[in-house]
Amino acid sequence: MGSLSDLENGEINKKEQEFIKKNAQNLSNSMMRKKSDPELVSKIRFKKLREILGNLQEVILGTKLCLLFPVIPLAMLAQYYHFARPWIFAFSLLGLAPLAERVSFLTEQIAYFTGPTVGGLLNATCGNATEMIIALLALYQRKIHVLKYSLLGSILSNLLLVLGSSLLCGGLTNLKKEQRFDRGQADVNSVLLLLGLLCHMLPLMYRLSVEPALINNNVTTSILGLSRVSSICMLVAYAAYLFFQLRTHRQMFESSEEEEEDKVAGDEAVIGFWSSFAWLIGMTITIAILSEYVVGTIEDASDSWGISVSFISLILLPIVGNAAEHAGSIIFALKNKLDISLGVALGSASQISMFVVPLCVIVGWIIGVDMDLDFSLLETGSLAFSILLIAFTLQDGTSHYMKGVVLCLAYCAIAACFFFHKLPIRNNSSGSSAA
Repeated sequence: MGSLSDLENGEINKKEQEFIKKNAQNLSNSMMRKKSDPELVSKIRFKKLREILGNLQEVILGTKLCLLFPVIPLAMLAQYYHFARPWIFAFSLLGLAPLAERVSFLTEQIAYFTGPTVGGLLNATCGNATEMIIALLALYQRKIHVLKYSLLGSILSNLLLVLGSSLLCGGLTNLKKEQRFDRGQADVNSVLLLLGLLCHMLPLMYRLSVEPALINNNVTTSILGLSRVSSICMLVAYAAYLFFQLRTHRQMFESSEEEEEDKVAGDEAVIGFWSSFAWLIGMTITIAILSEYVVGTIEDASDSWGISVSFISLILLPIVGNAAEHAGSIIFALKNKLDISLGVALGSASQISMFVVPLCVIVGWIIGVDMDLDFSLLETGSLAFSILLIAFTLQDGTSHYMKGVVLCLAYCAIAACFFFHKLPIRNNSSGSSAA
């Protein structure tokens, strides 16, 4: 990491900048951005005011989702004036979409000044900031069922919906071209997902191996202990994956298309380091506020709309929260850049499965909330078949629209299952109750 003057002047090795810009998630989110017109603020005489307005222009108006920003104060006003809670939930959920995209933009800006290692770690931490904050707030409020469904939904939406729609749209657009991708990155993420699946299945299999009449506090405590040990293993594996991605095998995770390199070669930071850092803190706080509204009103929205909490948490939250990243993945698939689309979908799924989920278990351990990895049979089965389906889909390194059709239909089938899943959730030690 350079000196303070280096941070402000953006003096960083060109090769490192290219690695930052070629990160799949950064490239995907960049498709939802739009270039601002510097002429709008260049005529302002006062330098400080010009810088402030320039930052506002880049951060607030620099995204195609800027029309959703007014929803954020609406959500806060609705909460303050005690509007109907389903309205608070809807406004808050919509407000999270542009915030999630802007967090990605700001971490990318900071990465220009800090180098690829720190930038990569920051991107890995903030890449799914919305899901992480919602999960931690649900954990704090002891809504374990909302936590588990939202994280499972994020994994499934990335694996089936995002990747499936990308393969479908890319295949239909490039019917006369054979779409190929680098299997190396897909194999690494598939292995990580399978390891995460094993860690999820062990507590479930342990519970199912015990006769229902014999399940007592000792068994529950053992499942909790097994989940915590498995979570530590998952976090160690994710740390090794980051070292693998950022240090020893960096080239495997770079976009190799020449035209993409030409496109990003002229990119540079548009706001300073400290401005980006301040905006990132502000955006994160805003996400936390809206996420608290979402977690606090989700049951009321479920009752009002007649939709189960499981469906809202597993389907609606991931789709709206990551709309920008999902759209970017599809756009790159349309341009026959499947490596980027795969990096977005598989990278996000791996991050949630191997980092966010075990992190919640460890944080719950610290604050005294009994969060485990037992996601019940239906949920774990859906995850298992989704990962296996992805592994078979990507095994030959080629793609066509039929693979996308299968993945999208699999997601629709799972969504339909949880739409009708309105039975009470199995009671656990944390006291979670109804779906």
